[in-house]
Amino acid sequence: MSQETIVVDDDGAVDPNLPPDPSRRFWVGTACAVGGVAGVATAVPFVSTFAPSERARAAGAPVEIDIADLAPGQMRTTEWRGKPVWVIRRSEEQVAALKQLDSQMADPHSERPGYTPEYAKNEYRSRKPDLFVCVGICTHLGCSPTPRFAPGPQPSLPADWQGGFLCPCHGSTFDMAGRVYANKPAPDNLEVPPYEYLSDDRIIVGVDEDNKA
Repeated sequence: MSQETIVVDDDGAVDPNLPPDPSRRFWVGTACAVGGVAGVATAVPFVSTFAPSERARAAGAPVEIDIADLAPGQMRTTEWRGKPVWVIRRSEEQVAALKQLDSQMADPHSERPGYTPEYAKNEYRSRKPDLFVCVGICTHLGCSPTPRFAPGPQPSLPADWQGGFLCPCHGSTFDMAGRVYANKPAPDNLEVPPYEYLSDDRIIVGVDEDNKA
């Protein structure tokens, strides 16, 4: 196989008077092409970091929740708009206890604006008495309260405790309807997000009469 010799000067430069070496042209071109591909390969992951992730795209989307197997006294947690949403199936005893607590609540009828949609401005703060849906973030400084559903005296809770939530950060307490007890740091009841029933066994969080997907 014939080969062409590349002659170089004493300083290592290619002699400009020689005709271009076809094989050299080929490898230089190949190197440029490979470099270009590598540049694109490097750029694609970098550029893709600017594209929203699946999680980010779904962050504001409505979330469907199956409640068919949610037993009384149980809670299910999901995420909507980056916030924890609690779905609690209250027992008959827990629902009955709510009326007894009105006098201890800072806003028993959820009259303060911003945290309760119209259909939840009732004693249960829900569409149906048994199912309670709320955002699991304290309205004081954004901590996440701890479920304390068992009634009775417990550490950091009153002796006549009827079940609810205790914020571990500054001691705010909420009943089983997310209503804040009076004289606590939290200024408002727990937020009730927009939600609807799709069926008896399924709800969707993120849409309601005033918030359409």
